[in-house]
Amino acid sequence: MGKEECKTMLDALNKVTACYRHLVIALGSTSDSQNLREELKKTRKKAQELAVANRTKLTTLLKDKTISKDDRAEYERLWVLFSSSMDLLEVDMKRSLEMAQEFPLKVPTRHLIQTGMTGSTSTVAARAMSVQNMKYEADSNIDTADLKDLQSEITQVSQMMEEMEMKVQVAPWAVVAKQEAGAELKSNMSVGNSSVGVISICEEEPKDDEGGGTREGGSTSIGAVVVFFAIIAVALVLGYLVINMS
Repeated sequence: MGKEECKTMLDALNKVTACYRHLVIALGSTSDSQNLREELKKTRKKAQELAVANRTKLTTLLKDKTISKDDRAEYERLWVLFSSSMDLLEVDMKRSLEMAQEFPLKVPTRHLIQTGMTGSTSTVAARAMSVQNMKYEADSNIDTADLKDLQSEITQVSQMMEEMEMKVQVAPWAVVAKQEAGAELKSNMSVGNSSVGVISICEEEPKDDEGGGTREGGSTSIGAVVVFFAIIAVALVLGYLVINMS
């Protein structure tokens, strides 16, 4: 029961951090707006709430001396995944701070960049917040007032990661993965509701067709070689005749 609960909590955190990264990409582009800044604020706070819940749960389980060896190995694997997700969240929060400072909305200092991204980001934010429609507050100064809060939250995330390393000693290089890298991309199963989007993988062509294609290519190559040597032979014969006639 504990493992399934941890996986569910970690899956929720991964979903929100992925949505946050998607929103950060839109900063400074023509899709940037006051709504986007508010979406970023709500999404990162949601991610931090989930991060605290994940940390508390995993720390308690890993400190338990009575769990089996297999359970500990699984919790350590989840801990490494959790740490990786936190690393990405911290990086994206720092990137968000830099971009928001470079592209203030209230007093624009430079033109927004045409990156090719268009449309609203509310769908992504709503997915992160697990709501159907986003509700926005009438805060006209959110793009600047929120920067101080963001700086403070970045410090808090960094401190939390340091405390995690002090409380639980898990060596990432000692944790064994349960599947090969990119294995989820090879699966024909659709991505669950917790994902940011749906990734579709085209099915491979049957091997018989591939083999047939190879045989056809080989036959074509052989035919070309035969034609080439036939032309050479005709050219030699004609050259011999011309020399004898002269």
